[in-house]
Amino acid sequence: MDTIKLTEELIKFKSISPSSEGSLEYLEQLLKSHKFECHLLEFGEQKVKNLYAVFNGGSGPNVCFAGHTDVVPPGDENSWNSDPFTAVERDGRIYGRGAADMKSAIAAYISAVITFLKNKDFKFNGSISFLLTADEEGEAFFGTKKVVEWLEKKKIKLDFCLVGEPTNPLKLGEMVKIGRRGSLNGVITVNGKQGHVAYPDFAKNPIDGVLTICNQLKLPLDKGSKAFQPSNLVITSIDVDNMVTNLIPNKAYIKFNIRFNDNFSSKNLIKLLHDRLNKTGEDYNLEVKVSGESFFNFSEKLTQAVVNSIKKVRKIKPELSTTGGTSDARFISKICPVIEFGLIGETMHQINENVAIKDIKDLNNIYLNFLENIFSDKFF
Repeated sequence: MDTIKLTEELIKFKSISPSSEGSLEYLEQLLKSHKFECHLLEFGEQKVKNLYAVFNGGSGPNVCFAGHTDVVPPGDENSWNSDPFTAVERDGRIYGRGAADMKSAIAAYISAVITFLKNKDFKFNGSISFLLTADEEGEAFFGTKKVVEWLEKKKIKLDFCLVGEPTNPLKLGEMVKIGRRGSLNGVITVNGKQGHVAYPDFAKNPIDGVLTICNQLKLPLDKGSKAFQPSNLVITSIDVDNMVTNLIPNKAYIKFNIRFNDNFSSKNLIKLLHDRLNKTGEDYNLEVKVSGESFFNFSEKLTQAVVNSIKKVRKIKPELSTTGGTSDARFISKICPVIEFGLIGETMHQINENVAIKDIKDLNNIYLNFLENIFSDKFF
């Protein structure tokens, strides 16, 4: 199968999250033609589409490739050098929304799997599956999380999973993700008393409380752990919704995000926040939304299968990292060891998103070599 042509086909689908726009249906038909058992799953009122496809080749391990066909909006399409939903080859690169994140990786591992299955000289005992969603870039309520629940309900076991997210900052093969920090979004409402600016003694300015609270929020959370960098809190917005200059507002709002390591669960992190906020003596309300817990689900077998493949194709040893944002690996880590490796993320979500054609071809070869490693007697 031509990996580049499949990449270009996938980019054509205007699959802005959480819409498949036919991308998963297209892959369903493609995989069915190669004897995969396919389950096109829909969740939520919007009937968000997901695909689980499996090729059963024996009683051995089920090795899964996971990813998403949904993309972020293109932004100002007039700022693109070409149609964001028409793959364009230029100067050895493919341009289009999803080229880096992560339609090229999906094309690379589907192509690798089909090539692997056609290799009559390699007899493997096990299953190869795909877990694909159209709901990763947004809220991710009805995507991989729901598929994992469906797998558990159906008693379908995954033994290893490779997620094809763009893990490399600048060069293909330089970084593999073996864990991720958790993410917590928070909004603090600081309560005051509205009044006239000429009579501040009759009011309580919540902005004063904001300054006190921000000093508490800026205190370090930890010094990091063996596998993770330090947790960090970033204040992203301070608002008072006050459009005039002679009014002391009634309330003020602080929005923030915390990326936390395995020193914390979201539960004890929320307790720490309340402890620090209570020290200020301010009247406040705290609302939090946890996007995911931190995870470090390390497997030596899985890691070495990926690392050895990268070293063979790219002649470099990758860094094993837990840096960066969240991904759907946080859901999959609950049911099996998971690792992440894909293309270069430098242009993902940007205008004129693009990847090098050579990198796509090399990634395809890395995935193919990974399959040969993971299903060889050396690893089992």
